Amino acid sequence: MACNCGRAGRSTIVYRLVLPDGVTREYPTRREADAANKRAGGRGSITAVYR
Repeated sequence: MACNCGRAGRSTIVYRLVLPDGVTREYPTRREADAANKRAGGRGSITAVYR
């Protein structure tokens, strides 16, 4: 019998961009998050999070 080790479903990684003014957006790829950060002035932070 296979064990799913307590994980009910599949999780995916999204990239969360947090801008200095507090705006938060999520993108499916790091490349998209980087592009959005550059458009916003390049001062945001990007982290990978599980959804």
